[in-house]
Amino acid sequence: MLRLALACLVTALAAATVLPVQAACEGRNQIDALPPETRAALRAAADAAPFAQGNLWRATRGDQVLHVIGTYHLDDPRHAALMARLAPLIDAAATALVEAGPAEEAALQAALAADPSLMFVTDGPTLPETLAPATWDRLKDALRARSIPPALGAKMQPAYLSMLLGIPPCALESLTEPQNGLDRRIIARTQEQGISLRALEPYTVVFDIFAEMSPTDQLGMLEMSLALDDQSEDVFATLTDTYFAEDSRMIWEFSQWQALQVPDLDPARVAADFALLEDRMMSARNRAWIPVIEAALADGPVLAGFGALHLSGEDGVLALLERAGFSLQRLEL
Repeated sequence: MLRLALACLVTALAAATVLPVQAACEGRNQIDALPPETRAALRAAADAAPFAQGNLWRATRGDQVLHVIGTYHLDDPRHAALMARLAPLIDAAATALVEAGPAEEAALQAALAADPSLMFVTDGPTLPETLAPATWDRLKDALRARSIPPALGAKMQPAYLSMLLGIPPCALESLTEPQNGLDRRIIARTQEQGISLRALEPYTVVFDIFAEMSPTDQLGMLEMSLALDDQSEDVFATLTDTYFAEDSRMIWEFSQWQALQVPDLDPARVAADFALLEDRMMSARNRAWIPVIEAALADGPVLAGFGALHLSGEDGVLALLERAGFSLQRLEL
């Protein structure tokens, strides 16, 4: 759902300005470049989490059969091979579950058109009035690199702007393509096959998550994203490589470690921000998804696809399913 909100934001920005065609991303994998002892420490931290590796799983409980696929939300040519593997599982499902389907996308777009304050500041101080001058100067540079006028970016809600900075300029265009990430390819397959498609959560969840965050928390997210903006292509390459290595827990551990290396960021604040992100954007949503999955299983086999970071951890979807009595088996992709 967060990817959908970001895609809607980029679409709105494209309508207000001109997002040029960007060159291909050319970042390098930052984890591969780490000293061996640092990689080993991150590996140990990742492996300490339940279900740290693997993107495709079968969960069974009695005669109930659920296939779970951790997805990557942006375009990549390797998705074609993944879809060849997933197609038989989708076709055998009575129901497919995704974070957001076409109905949720339409509702989200309508909500944003009716109420711009959902993503933009319409009352109160804007970012130039809130941020330190040096921070605002860095943010203006980051906005210009994405062909977004600073005057427009100044009015964006900090949490959404932090998500936007998480996508390098070279990858922004892919968010507006009609069929890009694995989620949308799964949706297209279900529509072709006439399979029931349901959303795991209402379209309002993204607004609820950020509405519950204090202005301080939102600014903390923005400042953390901004501090790493000069590495955005490398971060993007690292994320992509780690996903296709079926090792998404590693990117979570690396992201925290990386933020802790930034001199301008307070380590205690970084730890608090990551704990908040994990709770609000992953764990709380994961817990809410389990009853939706169980309800869908009443109608027959289910395939559920959602961001791969939701799979692992004590409150990851797989651990929650196991605690609900499901047996888990990792499948090859």
